[in-house]
Amino acid sequence: MACFTLHGIPVSSGIAIGRAHLLAPAALDVKHYLIPDEQVEAEVQRLQNAFAVVHRELQTIWNELPKDSPAELGAFIDVHVLILSDPMIAEVPLDIIRSRHYNAEWALVTQIEELSAQFDEIEDAYLRARKGDIQQVGERVLKILTGSADTLARVGNSEEPIGSLIVVAHDISPADMLQFKDRAFGGFITDLGGPNSHTAIVARSLDIPAAVGMDNASTLIEQDDVVIIDGDVGVVIVDPPPKVLEQYRERQARLVRDRKKLGKLRKMPAVTRDGVEVALLANIELPEDCGPAMDAGAIGVGLFRSEFLFMGRTGQVNRLPTEDEQFESYRAAVLAMKGRPVTIRTLDIGADKPLDHAEQTALNPALGLRAIRYCLTEPQMFLAQLRAILRASAFGPVKLLIPMLAHAFEIDQSLAMIEQAKAQLREADIKFDPLIQVGAMIEIPAAALTLPMFVKRLDFLSIGTNDLIQYTLAIDRADHEVAHLYDPLHPAVLYLLSHTIAAADKAGVPVAVCGEMAGDTKLTRLLLGMGLREFSMHPAQLLPVKQEVLNSDLSLIAPVARKILRATEPQAIVEAVEQLRAL
Repeated sequence: MACFTLHGIPVSSGIAIGRAHLLAPAALDVKHYLIPDEQVEAEVQRLQNAFAVVHRELQTIWNELPKDSPAELGAFIDVHVLILSDPMIAEVPLDIIRSRHYNAEWALVTQIEELSAQFDEIEDAYLRARKGDIQQVGERVLKILTGSADTLARVGNSEEPIGSLIVVAHDISPADMLQFKDRAFGGFITDLGGPNSHTAIVARSLDIPAAVGMDNASTLIEQDDVVIIDGDVGVVIVDPPPKVLEQYRERQARLVRDRKKLGKLRKMPAVTRDGVEVALLANIELPEDCGPAMDAGAIGVGLFRSEFLFMGRTGQVNRLPTEDEQFESYRAAVLAMKGRPVTIRTLDIGADKPLDHAEQTALNPALGLRAIRYCLTEPQMFLAQLRAILRASAFGPVKLLIPMLAHAFEIDQSLAMIEQAKAQLREADIKFDPLIQVGAMIEIPAAALTLPMFVKRLDFLSIGTNDLIQYTLAIDRADHEVAHLYDPLHPAVLYLLSHTIAAADKAGVPVAVCGEMAGDTKLTRLLLGMGLREFSMHPAQLLPVKQEVLNSDLSLIAPVARKILRATEPQAIVEAVEQLRAL
């Protein structure tokens, strides 16, 4: 077969070389036949049995999640369990078997296609993109019905040691990715997906090279093809000539050597060449993430995403974690960090992180009742979380971070609730830090443009670039159809960032960046040049960012950064950022 190249969206850097393992959609060629009257109930039972098997599979995957798995996987798996239990999936295909006498596979595909068509008609991009979750659940059931469940035994007939397994699929569910983790799995390629899709998030968390949004890779690449993924640029090379293969092997080996060198930076302080100290902290989802954060040299936790304690609780009588459960998790993280500060963000659910998929009814969840808006409508739940965080503050330095604030009254109500939680703990004679610092996430343009009301009321700020970019550019960051518009270097985004950093500095209020931009080494010097001195990121990104900090000279960077902030043409901004990286 002749060599060819495919171009997609880079979502997780690195080089992967291996043989293609195709995950073919089970729905492409199901059998269509009618069931005799006397066999209808047996066919209904066959479909119900398949549902039960998939339920057990998902629950087993959830229960056996490795400790080092990204916490997002639990939430994604939980969404699929909820979809599987929805009457539109769990009951309507049974009615189709009984009324139309379709075989189980045909009945299920008929309903999946009907739901998919309905989702295609939805104007809201976020809800329209949820079609993929329904199709992934349907795929899993069909694999049980057809006996075509994928196995990931090693592939490849060649005696040449090509390398890892490269999974190629139209789409990959987070649950399916777990079975790849302990195999010879070196990268993945999908037709669908964007830079902030579920698969992209998992790829970065697992630190695995990936390219998504390839459109038709799963139909062009054949089983056992030799494949190269260049995760830095989103390029896939299929059946490369020996010279190209050798070049990429050399690049791959160089990356491995570079990573080993990075390990020597763990204990070094993050100080620029001209002597400016920079704080590098870790983003975590669960207390177990503190170990990797400490190993990477984090000086603290800049973002503890508490919502993952609330998710993945399918089938439990009490869907929400109790105050004591939360307290134990927060305290475990505080103790694990051994005196380093831990910033705990209050519950941020909604948009792409629904607490319960079945209750997700907002026309546009990203603009609906999420984060602090949700918490203020559930005061008892919010108070329980605030008490749990305050109790944990008795065991080490804790900061409290409120997400998605945009209005003065939201800040005031949140602060009043914190005081109420303190009063309740005093009455119960429970210890806490009375001087705990309270901060705000700056992730809505309205917040970035009205900073005086924030710095007057709060102790620190943390910029959530993922949502700030989404809301500034009016695009759904999880929708692959508009993924190409998600641009951290858009002049409006850069203005809001620099404005926030400068205003916080003028007010003497600490400010950090905790979104994906903080861990992107291509942007480290730009952020330094804007005046940022505190970065929080996934632990896997810490050492590469530290290397950038150590090699930076602010006296050289700052003038170029100012030039970038004055620019309005995209190409001029990109060229100036490249100039920064060369300094």
